Amino acid sequence: MLTVKNLNKVYSTGVEAIRDVSFDVRENEIVCLVGPSGAGKTTLLRCLSGLLDRSGGLVALDGQAVTEPPLRMAAVFQDYSRSLMPWYTVERNVALPLKNKFPSPADRRDRVNAALSAVGLDGFGSSYPWQLSGGMQQRVAIARAIAYEPEVLVMDEPFASVDAQTRADLEDLVLSVQAKTGTSVLLVTHDIDEAVYLADRVVILSSRPSRVLDIVDVDLPRPRDQIETKSLPRFAEYRSHVLRLVRGLGEAQDFSAATLIHNEEKTRSV
Repeated sequence: MLTVKNLNKVYSTGVEAIRDVSFDVRENEIVCLVGPSGAGKTTLLRCLSGLLDRSGGLVALDGQAVTEPPLRMAAVFQDYSRSLMPWYTVERNVALPLKNKFPSPADRRDRVNAALSAVGLDGFGSSYPWQLSGGMQQRVAIARAIAYEPEVLVMDEPFASVDAQTRADLEDLVLSVQAKTGTSVLLVTHDIDEAVYLADRVVILSSRPSRVLDIVDVDLPRPRDQIETKSLPRFAEYRSHVLRLVRGLGEAQDFSAATLIHNEEKTRSV
């Protein structure tokens, strides 16, 4: 779906933010980007979504180069309070990007209602964002994105501003919505547990200028559960590996199923 190849970004000040980054986002998968603070994760997301010019390399959606924000992509940002219009109702906020894509008012209304239902906000359509909690406001932002029916949904640390319990609920919401819609998701996060819990693959970035240190296939069973999944020894193994790389204390490893079986057999023999 989304291809990033040899991407570079150097600002006019001479600061090199991204160096030769390559990865892809496949159909119907969740990819999480993690890296140290200041690694350029947000810059990378803006480059691949067409919001920021690249200095070099290629970004393509279904084989077509991305030179401006693609119509088949939607974004959810960290600061939900700035992405919602406080003078619009929840319904109008969700309907905001739909007018050009779905000309029929009845069609737009149906999509808004379906999106609000999908994120658990039935009955809140006539409310205003300032009347809702932070977690509910972020649900509105997610509803607006999925109502647009994007092929790729990019999310920039979307749960960083909410409490731990709300964060867990929103993580499960993303898993549920993605499973129903089949939308490909690219999510930037600084939370290692969140990345391993959500992702089919985790792309680990170095400190600035960002380079890809490793791409880890997360072979954890689905559907995932906040308690059971995070209690698995395999979850702890992934978490430890990603965290060590982010902190500059490790190197890429083979996490294939065959290697896991071999390691387990070697451990038993010892």
